[in-house]
Amino acid sequence: MVPRLRALTQRTLTLLTLSTATAAGAGYLYLNSGPAYPQTTHESRRPPPSWSPPPRATMIDALKRSTDLKRGEDDDAQFDILVVGGGATGAGVAVDAASRGLRVALVEREDFASGTSSKSTKLVHGGVRYLQKAVLELDYEQYKLVREALRERRVFLQTAPYLSHMLPIMLPIYKYWQVPYYWSGCKFYDLLAGKENMESSYLMSKGKALEQFPMLKSDGLVGAVVYYDGQHNDSRMNLALILTAIKAGATVANYCGVTSLHKDPTTGLITGARVKDYIAGGEFDVRAKIIINATGPYSDSLLSLSSPTHKPIVRASSGVHIALPSYYAPKGMGLLDPATSDGRVVFFLPWEGGVVAGTTDEPYDMRAHIKPQDEKDAYLSGDNILPRESEVQWVMDEVRGYLSGDIKVRRGDVLSAWSGLRPLISSGAVGSTEGLVRSHVVKIDEGGMVTIAGGKWTTYRAMAEEAVDEAIKVCPGLRAKARKCQTQELRLVGSEGWDRNMFIGLIQRYGLHPEVAQHLSSSYGSQAWTLLSSTAQTAALDPHRALSAPYPFTHSEITYALTHEYAQKPLDVLLRRTRLGFVDARAALGALPEVVQVMGDTLGWDTRRRREETRKAEEVLRGMGAGGRIEVGTASSGESWLRIGEVQRRVCALFGFCPALLHPSSTGAATYPRALFQPGEIEVLREVFGRYARVSGDSGSGPDSKPAFGLGAQDQLRMPISMIREAVQSVAGLGYAYEGVRESDFRYVLREVGLSDSSEGKGRDVDFEEFVEICGDLKDVSIAPAVSKKGVQRRRIPVEKSGGGV
Repeated sequence: MVPRLRALTQRTLTLLTLSTATAAGAGYLYLNSGPAYPQTTHESRRPPPSWSPPPRATMIDALKRSTDLKRGEDDDAQFDILVVGGGATGAGVAVDAASRGLRVALVEREDFASGTSSKSTKLVHGGVRYLQKAVLELDYEQYKLVREALRERRVFLQTAPYLSHMLPIMLPIYKYWQVPYYWSGCKFYDLLAGKENMESSYLMSKGKALEQFPMLKSDGLVGAVVYYDGQHNDSRMNLALILTAIKAGATVANYCGVTSLHKDPTTGLITGARVKDYIAGGEFDVRAKIIINATGPYSDSLLSLSSPTHKPIVRASSGVHIALPSYYAPKGMGLLDPATSDGRVVFFLPWEGGVVAGTTDEPYDMRAHIKPQDEKDAYLSGDNILPRESEVQWVMDEVRGYLSGDIKVRRGDVLSAWSGLRPLISSGAVGSTEGLVRSHVVKIDEGGMVTIAGGKWTTYRAMAEEAVDEAIKVCPGLRAKARKCQTQELRLVGSEGWDRNMFIGLIQRYGLHPEVAQHLSSSYGSQAWTLLSSTAQTAALDPHRALSAPYPFTHSEITYALTHEYAQKPLDVLLRRTRLGFVDARAALGALPEVVQVMGDTLGWDTRRRREETRKAEEVLRGMGAGGRIEVGTASSGESWLRIGEVQRRVCALFGFCPALLHPSSTGAATYPRALFQPGEIEVLREVFGRYARVSGDSGSGPDSKPAFGLGAQDQLRMPISMIREAVQSVAGLGYAYEGVRESDFRYVLREVGLSDSSEGKGRDVDFEEFVEICGDLKDVSIAPAVSKKGVQRRRIPVEKSGGGV
């Protein structure tokens, strides 16, 4: 008995020792695993060697030279691969192929990332809801999608560390049974990531959740689960891919669209394309051994040029996002609503100093929206795909349901809104996106063209690798010269010589404000040194000067976008080189005249071109919400009501330039970001005010009073307090949410602004600015902070489509 006990004791001690050693070893490896991002080996305080891409004209000449020699000759002018499409996938294909040693050309019909790739949820993620479907429905395909995306997520963060970062995302829990459900799901998400995992998910108590996310609705809150995914600057990432491809030897041109394809008459294989230059004008041929179609939602259009009878492979789906002020969410944590009214999820994420919320998912018939630009060309511009007001309101309703009752989500707080098209792989259903998933497909048509479609931002690199592998298989002439894929370790332009402390060197050398230095560092990486050095000696371009206060975008970025990043139009600068239009469309509209002036002076635009570019950009920015926030024509006390902003807009549009006299200060126009004003509502209020107001000093009042005339008379209009309620009630029924205003609301608002029936308030009148403020306050107190989801009937979205992103 004693020897047996001794043996058991020794066995127990052995197991205990091994377990302790294993735990200690695992803990040591975890604590010494290093940062989530690789540290640069270079001194980040010293500028790396400067690099600038060739100008656009040089690229166009290189494209034209591919047809210089006579047909049949074996020449080096012919490209190995012609990539059509300059979004995430097309740019990724160009990087992959060029880094393998192939001769690559890329053409993009509009600007790089002008479509889907700049209008995403800004996430680099595996898709927690894809994992839910994989587990609940035993769907192995979804499991593979999640596993691939998690692996690519890590590569993504490592190859472009200055453009991407980890982001903790909170999943609030309001039922006790959901605690183990969501916790186990997030842990499985961590497990699938394996060694590519960033940080482990964890539970959070109710108190800690409210401490971290004080805007969260506390009623019924049980706790929260926090997991980690990635976030990035999508259009800047797209541009970094383009520049990396150029540095690897690729020839790239934006605003060059394919109008037709050339085929060998004997073999029927595609040998090149006819390309139209939409900037300089004219058409030319580009010869290539093989073409890769990476046009996203437009994939079927290019396939039709190769085979008019082909069956469509892509169904477009529209996803709308909105931008809100920074006070809607903490700076370092996002929020996930796991159960919206239509079965999707809604993300609520800090981004670029603001908050992004979305997304919707609606089928989009592109053919119904395409408008011919000339007899040969019919194309739907990515900039012209704008959100509908109903979609914006739905996102606001979903956000409102998860925020504290004392936070009112107001329409006037929507700084910008955009709609992007997801290129979902068609399942054969017509008029519906039901059952369409975010997997991708590689298709080879009868002409030998390779089409890569579907997928999402996170997996762009893997998709590009697969497309290039297929092209090499299809074209035997590429096998001998192509190396293995290099992109898993290839760091993008701006990454070499960069680390997270580089912004300190920018501050010390150029005296920048810390926010500006951090913005330049996180947007340009080590190329920020080139940006600042190229403009530091130019007196007219002050790097410290803000493009639109209080945002950190600088004036010097305009010229840099023109000379180093192929910007050709104002929206290229305002939406995709800087992100001002996505952060705040109204601020972008205010910066538009200056951008047009700099671009016109640099590119040699005449008055007509400046006027046309201003008109097109203004139309898009107003569609993104620039008209949703209200500018009232009253400047400051004692100044006349001249509507300076409108005068400036019209003069700039007419003459193509903006004199310094017409640049009012930021305080020159009153704004009401607090109000729930909808587009067009301010004009209705202005009309109502004009009917009920009177000229100051006139005894008449009411809708039949004689109106004021003349340029100087408008600033004398005043409305008696006694007429405010009648004026507001006249607007009821027009869809501006004044129907629920009660008598008690009037008394409360007037008392708060000091206009009650007390002795001090009797006999007082209000001007238009005060009338607008009162209307906003009335809506503030009369509209419930949370909207019930009961009775909301929307088409249910399948769970495999609910991972966010585009």
